[in-house]
Amino acid sequence: MTADKPSLVPVILCGGSGTRLWPLSREHYPKQFLALGQEGRSMLQDTATRLDGVSGAIARAAPIVVCNAEHRFLAAQQLQEAGVQDSRIVLEPVGRNTAPALTLAALVAEPHAVMLAMPADHVFTRPGELQRAVERAWPLAVEGAMVTFGITPSRPETGYGYIEKAAPVANGAAFAIASFAEKPDAGRAQDYLASGQYLWNSGLFMVRADQWLKAMQALQAPMLRACRAAMAQSREDMDFIRPGAQDFGACPADSIDYAVMEHLPAQPALGVPACVVPLDAGWSDLGAWDALWDVMPRDANGNATRGQTLAVDTRGSLLLSETSLIATVGVDNLVVVETADAILVADRRKTQDVKKIVAELKAQRRELVTTHRKVHRPWGWYDCIDHGERFQVKRIVVKPGASLSLQMHHHRAEHWVVVRGTAEVTHGEKVFLLSENQSTFIPLGHTHRLRNPGKVPLEIIEVQSGSYLGEDDIVRLEDSFGRMAELPQDGAPQA
Repeated sequence: MTADKPSLVPVILCGGSGTRLWPLSREHYPKQFLALGQEGRSMLQDTATRLDGVSGAIARAAPIVVCNAEHRFLAAQQLQEAGVQDSRIVLEPVGRNTAPALTLAALVAEPHAVMLAMPADHVFTRPGELQRAVERAWPLAVEGAMVTFGITPSRPETGYGYIEKAAPVANGAAFAIASFAEKPDAGRAQDYLASGQYLWNSGLFMVRADQWLKAMQALQAPMLRACRAAMAQSREDMDFIRPGAQDFGACPADSIDYAVMEHLPAQPALGVPACVVPLDAGWSDLGAWDALWDVMPRDANGNATRGQTLAVDTRGSLLLSETSLIATVGVDNLVVVETADAILVADRRKTQDVKKIVAELKAQRRELVTTHRKVHRPWGWYDCIDHGERFQVKRIVVKPGASLSLQMHHHRAEHWVVVRGTAEVTHGEKVFLLSENQSTFIPLGHTHRLRNPGKVPLEIIEVQSGSYLGEDDIVRLEDSFGRMAELPQDGAPQA
């Protein structure tokens, strides 16, 4: 790529925990990895393929994904499943908001690459409109402008920030920015809507990598120094880029808006002009359950449902079931979300307050904040289907060709029963195969490993017994996924 032939680089900002979408969204499996759309694809997968209809005259490069190190295998697997090739995944040692995340991406990208920063947890019901808006913004970004996309408001929304338009630029393809406005009260939001001069702030930004770094140098020099130092200490780990943890941990935290974008209209001498492209593409940031209800198909009574549901004399409600039947009678404007280990019932107009439930669960140190009963790992997944004081029963599924780490436990023994596929078992010095309906016993303290040598998923039932059954009772001796240096954190699954 040369300066006169820049490429469009999607930068997918994949941090965040999505606490308002609990109990589906958890810290170890947040909303961007959930399939909340109608096609069975996660929001990350939708984001990674959202530009597939952009004009072929715009050269596109592989995406840069910036995500939490805890989620790296989820991100890599979902990108692979979506057919996204050659993506570069940058792992944040700690969350520092979107401005440092975009700075890491700019330091990875080619200097004249045009970055399109997209949060991984947004929804567009009309993605073609976004693609046309990107095409309108392209020449502005190539010439050095920082472009944001303002959503044409459909209601007097108090939950979003606003952008005030100034004079049109580029023959009306965009507008200069007069001002940014914080989330307004209801009266001011109504005034904004009536004026026709205000757009919702979408959180999407388009800018050349070198122009972003130029703005950061002028406006947020300490942040840029910390990011440069972190990237100078970065290392490649499998398919991942790991910035230096100590330097990035010292980086100030701020958003793209506050750190840079809102300063640009008042500083024309900086040479990074700011403008906004209007966008009407069925956008939602899915900030809470009522936003999901808003974008989902609804029946004649205004109910949006998924899974096993039965709504009788029910109106304006969101019903989502993962495992059990949800039946409602004579209720209006409810949100009912059922998972294998939790049920949420809320007034649809109060769903922003779900974060209060998460805060209380966190204060009680409940694992329901961090993990689902079904836990995804790089080799597959497991589901804790029963447990007691001295036993635990898991359903374990291992992907073809994958294996768990070579490990041992100090406090528990394990019984394995194969119910589907073929298992290769390492037990001490012995390696042997188990077929369906065969079993083996791993005594406490014995080295062992489970591998799937076949072409179909391996499914086993594991019965653990012992004095302590926590996931931090794992001593890894070898691992195919580079996790040897990791230490258990807050009961995080480590298998």
